[in-house]
Amino acid sequence: MVIREIELQDFRNYKNLRVSFSDGINIFLGENAQGKTNLLEGIYLNAMAKSFKTIREKEMIRFGEDYSRIITRACYGDDEHTVEIIISREGAKAITIDGVKIRKTSELLDKLHIIVFSPEDLKIVKDEPTKRRNFIDREICQIRPRYVSDMNHYRRALKQRNACLKEENKDEHVLDIWDRELVQYGSRVVRMRKEFIQKIGIISQDIHHRISGGRENLEIQYETEISGGGSEEEIFYDMLKREREKDMHYGSTGRGPHRDDLKICADGTNLRCFGSQGQQRTAALSLKLSEIRIIEEETGEKPILLLDDVLSELDNERQKYLINSLEENQMFITTTDLIGSVARSLPKGKIFTIKNGEIDIEI
Repeated sequence: MVIREIELQDFRNYKNLRVSFSDGINIFLGENAQGKTNLLEGIYLNAMAKSFKTIREKEMIRFGEDYSRIITRACYGDDEHTVEIIISREGAKAITIDGVKIRKTSELLDKLHIIVFSPEDLKIVKDEPTKRRNFIDREICQIRPRYVSDMNHYRRALKQRNACLKEENKDEHVLDIWDRELVQYGSRVVRMRKEFIQKIGIISQDIHHRISGGRENLEIQYETEISGGGSEEEIFYDMLKREREKDMHYGSTGRGPHRDDLKICADGTNLRCFGSQGQQRTAALSLKLSEIRIIEEETGEKPILLLDDVLSELDNERQKYLINSLEENQMFITTTDLIGSVARSLPKGKIFTIKNGEIDIEI
């Protein structure tokens, strides 16, 4: 699984760019705000149908233009495919695979598997629960395309239930309808999360043990109230009934998968509350590297890796471990400077220099 080429037309600060990549490592050098991350964003968009930087898609359209066009040509196994995404300023988004328009995003998600590493990912341990839920959701989407549909249905039902709870004259019959919708899709979400977190817990424990030199034992726990005796459907439904009066008082749904979290510990110590910055970053790195192994096990393919200015956030030991762990994957790395010790540990590939949205030098 590799990306051969990308075309960006009126995307961010790129007017018209077409560039071919190495099957191994691709390094983008340049000062800040020159377009390095924008290039990674375009690659990610054509695999995941969304940005890893913004939820406002209009921001990706070059200033003064009406739409952006992003095209990638990639190999999945023995086949080469072309994915094209057009984003308009009116909010429409069209996706085609080999010239055929797709109706559902899930049709795209199982084509190209991409994992992005960014400085924000290294804060996942200490940041708010939303960041950890987003981490879980983003990764499950790549191995379980149905998860996208279930999450969308759950969020839609949650929005409708909350709107009903905010009404002055609340209709409990309508609330019953939304309760059933939440239970139907929320219980599926929880089951898939439990399965994913169980796997990532085992794998990250092994990776963390290696990175820390065997000094610490990492534990990942899924914190959800939809657990215990009985099925997820029964537990969640009873919870919604029991909490309805409180929800009606506050005008929102207080419990459910949208409140779940991860507890990340090393030798029994909660790293979010009591871990050092080094411990938190090692745990975050272990989680991210675990995603790679899970995707490989689930799909039989090595995912493509986007490292967005993440090397500068790691010390030399963790940099080398990261690079050595990923040398068989296609990689795209952005950096303002390529220091000697890191450069020597990198596999062969291409180095690009980016300035003002143009690739000036290719080595």
